[in-house]
Amino acid sequence: MHKILTLFKREYRAAVRTKGFIISLVMVPLMMAGGFVAVIIMEKNVDTEDKHFVVLDHSGLLRDSLESAAAYRNQNDIFHGPTGEKVAPAYVIEFVEPDLNNPLDQQQALSERVSSKELHAFIEIGPGILHPTETEPAYLKYYTEHSFNDNLRYWFQDEVNNTLRSIRAGELNLTAEQTQDMMRWVEVEGMGLVTIDKKTGEQKEAEQTNELQTFLLPYVMPMLMFMLVMMSSMPLLSTVMEEKNEKIAEVLLGTVTPFEFMMGKVLGGIGVALTTAGIYVLAGIFSLTYMGFESFIPYHVLPWFFVYTILLITMVGSGMAALGATCNDNKDVQSLSFPAILPLIIPMFIIAPLIQNPTSPLATTMSLIPPFTPQMMVIRMATPVTIPLWQPIVGLVGVALFTLFSVWVGARIFRTAILITGQKPTFATLIKYAFKK
Repeated sequence: MHKILTLFKREYRAAVRTKGFIISLVMVPLMMAGGFVAVIIMEKNVDTEDKHFVVLDHSGLLRDSLESAAAYRNQNDIFHGPTGEKVAPAYVIEFVEPDLNNPLDQQQALSERVSSKELHAFIEIGPGILHPTETEPAYLKYYTEHSFNDNLRYWFQDEVNNTLRSIRAGELNLTAEQTQDMMRWVEVEGMGLVTIDKKTGEQKEAEQTNELQTFLLPYVMPMLMFMLVMMSSMPLLSTVMEEKNEKIAEVLLGTVTPFEFMMGKVLGGIGVALTTAGIYVLAGIFSLTYMGFESFIPYHVLPWFFVYTILLITMVGSGMAALGATCNDNKDVQSLSFPAILPLIIPMFIIAPLIQNPTSPLATTMSLIPPFTPQMMVIRMATPVTIPLWQPIVGLVGVALFTLFSVWVGARIFRTAILITGQKPTFATLIKYAFKK
């Protein structure tokens, strides 16, 4: 044990005393903050160039209303009141008579105008937009190069539907007041649950749900866990290979066993990860408390986060050290890097559905299967939904057992491969190293 601790101190000091560690410690939050700053800058630097678009109205009903709506918007909504600065683009509408004989040719000509940037888009309104039939369908088609999150598209959609509602209300002989009541929307207000204060025993009223908190915490915590593993465990793949090729490992193995050598490196990685996590978590708690967002701090999840992180780094670190011992050069390291981190990447692909439904059968099942458990269980526990206590406990037991198995297999591969050179790492070779007597 003394030798393992000595190697741990060597690895830990070698990592935290480097400039790279300090730089990465500072740069990660700066880069994350830079992303938010970039979003704010992009929101302020809105494209104010006028947007020209063509409308093909097969119904012949919407020209006047769309022209009036565009004129009102261009006069009242695109300038900042106090300064008179233009803050949004004007919408310039051009109505073109639909070509019923050669519609595809007309669409091709308009598409070329969009490609040449003469137009921003062109829009086609179906003939049965007001009262659709089998022969005259209702449709709104928006043709452009990039329609995702296009404000013009949604403005056009709203104006057309508002006009159609007004026309239909008029056909039913409804007054303006009746029409207004009929069109009134009531927004759904998201609320939490009524709870009981554990200290006083009194009931606490439900609070309005904070959607940012609902999404941000389950997203940030597994990302932090992933980053800690990448910082502490992934480097073992290359450092063990380098020490093997430079004969440093042979010198160390003269005084320590292969298991002590491997565990010293893994514990060094755990130390680096816990140092980094401690700094980030304390900084986050201080910042949120200072800004008055103490309710955002997931105190109930933090102990689970640290325990799961330690087990995940031990699991992955022992595997990386074992794989590094089988590598002979950088090509071997590169070929093994992606398969080695694939179990860590898979949970990141399904963060959104996990946050949306953390108690689904898929989320529950996968969170109980190592090596996915640490990240997926933390995602589920960070959501506002109550997760039954038995699930994180069972998941923890499963991860602990799987980690012990990973360390055992990694140690057997490490002890054999660290002294063998020139043999390419293959799946069959790893199996042979792990289970040979």
